Amino acid sequence: MALVMSVVFFSCASRKHKKAAKELKSPAVEVVKTDSVQVNKPLPAPVNSPAVKKSEKPAIEAPLRVTLPTVSREFRGAWVATVANINWPTRGNYSTESQKREAIQLLDLLKENNFNAVIFQVRPSGDAMYDSPYEPWSYFLTGTTGKQPSPYYDPLSFWVEEAHKRGLELHVWINPYRAHHASGGSVTSESIVKKAPELMLRLRNGMYWFDPANPKTQDHAARVVLDIVKRYDIDAVHFDDYFYPYAEYNGGADFPDDASWSAYRKSGGTLSRPDWRRDHVNKFIERVYKGIKAEKNYVKFGISPFGIWKPGYPAGITGSSQYDELYADAKLWLNKGWIDYFTPQLYWPIQPARQSFTALLRWWESENTQKRHLWPGLNTVEIRSPNKPQEIVNQIEAARQIVPNSMGVAHWSIAGLTKNPSMLKAIKEGPYQQKALVPRTPWLQANPLLAPTLLLTNETSSVFAKWLHKQPDQVFQWIAYAQYGDTWEYEILDVQQSEKSFPKVKNGKNLKAIAVKAVDRLSNESDYIAKKAM
Repeated sequence: MALVMSVVFFSCASRKHKKAAKELKSPAVEVVKTDSVQVNKPLPAPVNSPAVKKSEKPAIEAPLRVTLPTVSREFRGAWVATVANINWPTRGNYSTESQKREAIQLLDLLKENNFNAVIFQVRPSGDAMYDSPYEPWSYFLTGTTGKQPSPYYDPLSFWVEEAHKRGLELHVWINPYRAHHASGGSVTSESIVKKAPELMLRLRNGMYWFDPANPKTQDHAARVVLDIVKRYDIDAVHFDDYFYPYAEYNGGADFPDDASWSAYRKSGGTLSRPDWRRDHVNKFIERVYKGIKAEKNYVKFGISPFGIWKPGYPAGITGSSQYDELYADAKLWLNKGWIDYFTPQLYWPIQPARQSFTALLRWWESENTQKRHLWPGLNTVEIRSPNKPQEIVNQIEAARQIVPNSMGVAHWSIAGLTKNPSMLKAIKEGPYQQKALVPRTPWLQANPLLAPTLLLTNETSSVFAKWLHKQPDQVFQWIAYAQYGDTWEYEILDVQQSEKSFPKVKNGKNLKAIAVKAVDRLSNESDYIAKKAM
């Protein structure tokens, strides 16, 4: 009997060890489809995961092939002006922590109301809202030109990081030629006016302007732009309408560039003075566009010129002429494709016809021969209308109809949202009810984005989904899809949100499948990964 029991014991022990060895050699695997190649990938250990319990087993399902709904796309931007402390920081607010709190409040407001871009003014007047090697710290940031924040921080780095956390693009807004604003304190030894006096021209209203015809002006401004592009993780560079100044800035007198003009004539120049001025601006715009693309192809370049090219274009339009007064041939830049997006400041209502928002937008669209993004600027702050919120809602809807292939608008400025609750409510409850991705920019090439990996865990009343990507630095946002019954729904999520619980029953319909896509910084979508939910 003892001999028999001994044989049985060792036989059982041998079978147990063989079984354990077999389990170690055959770990659980998840079949993942990435770029149409089947790969076996070990499941990650659910260490300290509150969603994965010992009694639960992760679902191991082969990916599904499904038809997902098209995601809404529309550019929804807002300008944040720093010049004269219009929007940020509050005048006299020189506290680092307080400035950060104000910035976060503005960014949270944009996110919560389904915007997807912020146009942040970083160079209001030959100065810097960032650590620049070429120009002094802005008076509007610290109250003293050339003085850095204390405790030190880099506002542009902060804005970029916080915007991206919230799924917002960060466009750096630069004034290329304004050198000193009348509200920017006195001109000190730290000012660019004193550091580069050979480039400066003084206007009668107290402002200083770079001379656009001076080659050194263009060299300096181009260095400023490309320095920002190189050192900061921005999504776009943005110029506004201040090229040559409005005549009223100089008391109605002509721009005081007699010295440059005389030198040009003596050198044998044959252009008329207006054409000569426009030619310098044109060359600068082309140079900046090509320079940005050479440094970082994915960084967009946008301009928001004055909304009327010339009176009479289109027929019946009256008003100032950017072509003749600002020497900005914005139509040429659009025709040539020297920009990635074009945001004419159409700050007038739809009616009357003499400066009609819709008439002007249709005309600009007819000039958009290179099919760039055409996202008009709206005067959300002070549009002349008996019902301002409804007028802005109508303009958003009209822009969707006139430019259906690349919808979008920009709101001047964020004060029209922060100081007008009825405006914000009308936009959020109307055209911006749902989130939207920024339209793709197909003429800018990007590396193909791989599909994510999707892990599902079956819980009591929900399915917990977690996803990840082999190239996380290329991911800007996620799209998470859920199928209830025969209907798919989706949600656009910030890059940091890489997990979500989906209820098993919603509105009386059972959860059937879950899918995920990655979105890159040019708003291109990856292939999807989809799995059965239960």
